[in-house]
Amino acid sequence: MKVVADDKIPFLKGVLESEGIEVVYLAGAKTTAGDVADADAIITRTRTKCNEKLLEDSAVKFIATATIGFDHINTDYVEKQGICWTNAPGCNSSSVAQYITSLLLNLAVKHNFALADKVLGVVGVGYVGKKVAAVGRALGMKVLLNDPPRARAEGDKEFVSLDTVAQQADIITIHVPLEYEGIDRTFHLADEKFLNQLSDRQFLINASRGEVVDNTALRKVLGSGKLAGGVLDVWENEPEIDLELLGLLDYATPHIAGYSTDGKANGTSMSVNALAKFFNLSERLQKWYPNNVPMPENTVIECPAAGSPEEKLLHVVSQSYNIADDTAALKNAPQDFEKLRGNYPLRREFGTFTVVNADEECGAVLNKLGFNIK
Repeated sequence: MKVVADDKIPFLKGVLESEGIEVVYLAGAKTTAGDVADADAIITRTRTKCNEKLLEDSAVKFIATATIGFDHINTDYVEKQGICWTNAPGCNSSSVAQYITSLLLNLAVKHNFALADKVLGVVGVGYVGKKVAAVGRALGMKVLLNDPPRARAEGDKEFVSLDTVAQQADIITIHVPLEYEGIDRTFHLADEKFLNQLSDRQFLINASRGEVVDNTALRKVLGSGKLAGGVLDVWENEPEIDLELLGLLDYATPHIAGYSTDGKANGTSMSVNALAKFFNLSERLQKWYPNNVPMPENTVIECPAAGSPEEKLLHVVSQSYNIADDTAALKNAPQDFEKLRGNYPLRREFGTFTVVNADEECGAVLNKLGFNIK
């Protein structure tokens, strides 16, 4: 049996080989039809386009992507070819929630406002959006939810329209899949018309797919001062990003919102488990999870006694993750977009850390966010 795998998938090397499986590791964006012609399976990430060009006349029977998103897989084509595919739903949802937590606190401190006075609009309330909404509530924000497919299925009691989000939310954060067609089309969901509805009191965040926000229109709106600020983790034309837009953003990162080490371990294990079940491999592989997930040097964080609630929370959250660091790295070297992703440092989620000396109010919020309080 032969598997072609993206060489940036962590914790994978040696796992399948230990049971006699041949694994060829390649750069995801450079994987060709010749590379997969005699492969039984592919384990990939977003940079490998799994389409007719790659798969025609190949022996591939199974594709696993170690990511939530799967728009890099032409699902209609692969299903017609009888190829089974899986993604890793929810694998990095807590990582994105951690990213948004750091972002919200950084915005509050940078612009000197209290989050309890702000309305958070969450567009797309799936695995990620639900956790982001919970973050907003934990931070004392009023939260508006927009998710047309869920509203149709569940009733619209819990949901509002996109226009309502545009009118009422102070901070709008987008967490939708990329859909090019149909009633739930999300390609350029935030287009020029949508962006021009917004005002200079509002911030727009995109941590879903780059094509969901019209980057040219966003650059124009930010450049004209019609919007208070913008944040992008995902971009049109990655890794060749709009450098003028980069300079206008409050925070800007190289598609790493979901890149916690925990999220990566989850995605890899879900892919290995799915492959093992499809090919009826050993029970060990069907239940495998990496046992070598590294720990940070220090897992105990002291909560400061002084400062605003946002300042105290930001101090603690920044010990696990600070979006400002990733922003500085990208703005200093935008040409290294792919290198920054491929060599991303250790980042553990909130549950890895214990907070000491937190006052009652701060401790309650940090507990809701997932920290251990002592």
